[in-house]
Amino acid sequence: MSSLLNIGLSGVNAAQGQLVTTSHNITNADTSGYHRQRLIQSAQSARFSGAGFFGNGVRMVTVTRAYDQFLENQVLSAGTNKSAYSAYAAQVSQIDRLLADATAGLSPAMDAFFAGVQEVAANPTSTAARQALLSSAQALTERFHSLDTYLNEIRDGVEYDIRSTVDQINMYAKSIAELNQRIIVAQAAGATHPANDLLDQRGQLISELNDLVGVSTSVQEDGSLSVYIGSGQTLVQGNTASKLAAVQGTADPQRYSVALIAPNGTEIALPERLFTGGALSGLLEFRRESLDTTQNRLGMIAVSLAAAFNNQHKLGVDLDGALGLDFFNLSQPRVIPGDAAAVSFDFDTDAAANDIANLGELTDSDYELHYDGTNYTVVNLATRASKTLNPSGDTFEGLRFDLSTSTLAAGQTALIQPTRTAARDIAVAVADPRQVAAACPVIGDVPPGNAGNGKVSDIAMENVSGALATTPYPWNAAVTFSGGSLSLSSTPAGFTLANGDGSTPATYDPASDAAGKAFVVTGPGGFEFRFTLSGAPQNGDVFNLVPAEAGVADSRNANLLGALQTTKLLFNGGAGPTATLGMAYSQLVNKVGNKTHEVQTGEQTQTALYNQAVEARDSLSAVNLDEEAANLIRYQQVYQASGRVMSIAQRLFDEIISIAR
Repeated sequence: MSSLLNIGLSGVNAAQGQLVTTSHNITNADTSGYHRQRLIQSAQSARFSGAGFFGNGVRMVTVTRAYDQFLENQVLSAGTNKSAYSAYAAQVSQIDRLLADATAGLSPAMDAFFAGVQEVAANPTSTAARQALLSSAQALTERFHSLDTYLNEIRDGVEYDIRSTVDQINMYAKSIAELNQRIIVAQAAGATHPANDLLDQRGQLISELNDLVGVSTSVQEDGSLSVYIGSGQTLVQGNTASKLAAVQGTADPQRYSVALIAPNGTEIALPERLFTGGALSGLLEFRRESLDTTQNRLGMIAVSLAAAFNNQHKLGVDLDGALGLDFFNLSQPRVIPGDAAAVSFDFDTDAAANDIANLGELTDSDYELHYDGTNYTVVNLATRASKTLNPSGDTFEGLRFDLSTSTLAAGQTALIQPTRTAARDIAVAVADPRQVAAACPVIGDVPPGNAGNGKVSDIAMENVSGALATTPYPWNAAVTFSGGSLSLSSTPAGFTLANGDGSTPATYDPASDAAGKAFVVTGPGGFEFRFTLSGAPQNGDVFNLVPAEAGVADSRNANLLGALQTTKLLFNGGAGPTATLGMAYSQLVNKVGNKTHEVQTGEQTQTALYNQAVEARDSLSAVNLDEEAANLIRYQQVYQASGRVMSIAQRLFDEIISIAR
């Protein structure tokens, strides 16, 4: 009777265990990270008798969870990629909306500015038109400022998110290490009895950590889980958690990087590209690929606009007959540390037309300057193009370097950001509308006594230095045609006349050159201008080229200023600049828009893959309430039947006792 009673008792206990496990599943159906559990049971060892082996009931082996490491890894892989794309998309979409806005973008302000230039060209003596130009110029610089301010606000937000994410990573690492210790203690009796609920809690922490930074894991013999980030840097080992820190960059103090804190407190900087998943990776990649290049490109447009406009403006004269001044103020390249090198743009704006020939070589990249104790090497951080510099002065990609006073020690590096702050610092330098240099400094005059029909046109200033340095201007030039040659008279010493290609003597054949031939006049101090002679002059004909008078209704320089809107100034591909200011901005808008679409598509794709992975995992691990409800009835019946066995055993025992009486 005792064996029958024990069999029933084992059945009751097993059914009770199944009911407890099923109830536990039901109550945790909505618990994040929970895996469905089930009780593993097996038959007790049979008892041998002369009639064979008789069973001894059931025994409970252990409680396991429905878990598949392969499916879990798929969820982690898709989840960390989804988080990276999501973080990137949330940031880059802000820039996309800003740049493409029909009213808040740069294009409307730039168009309005050049419209103001055209209005001055149409009414060069109108003070109202000149004032309107200054107002539109002020609006343009303020648009640069507002765009840069918004980008800096995004940058501040990204830097804050990086620091916050690092703090969360440390919190999760600490919690995982603590759970490792609890699991080690709980499973001390043997790995055959897993601490399922603790394992689920740890798995959920791993999943949430994986959303912040891509991780890999390995299970140790004691049941603890080692967690790695990057290229294998240990974040959690047993019950010990390493610590990350968001530290200010040595090259750029305004930029935070991620460092691993060694046990001795040493900060080990981790390269950004080591992080390949999670929100932290998305933030770092966005800052590196989109935010930096957008702010640099915007600054490059500001530099190009200001340099080209200043240069042409200083080739003209204002309403008072004075030479044009800088129309815009512009900052020089940013160097960190500031005494590492003297870096400037490799184009001057000292009123010489060829001074901005290198403008198209300027890029929107950042640079590093390395010093090994002997050589200085500059490296483009985007293309990795480099050059070993001459310390006394050298140029590279639109930049000029003077290292004669550099304070870099051997092994040190400096960061160069040529255009990062240009949009922030651009400003209008001209305050008086009369100072708008709309006129050309030289006027051509054909005396009425000339016998031929030759005429002078297309006077274009190349350099106003030297001869135009003082007023009244101490020069005038009379070009005389005689016997197929041109000569200068009535000019101070040092003036020369040459053909447009620079060759001498200056010749003109009315038969073949009547459509127009270019000539160049040079003077002391670099003074130079070009003009075109056309028609059929007669011997002795004179063409006067004299300084412009104050207040003259001349818009030739204003026309050249307006032409800068459609002049290709940027992106020298080897055969000259390939993009106008408007095209450069459009390319920036398209680049950001394409990147936004790319990461949004990537986010959608990874979200779909993540959902599929979760569905596959949940088909195995999730709690099915219908199934659990059926199990409750099933195990209840087992419990009742096992209890019935015990009841029968008790009755039989009582019958035997009563017979014995």
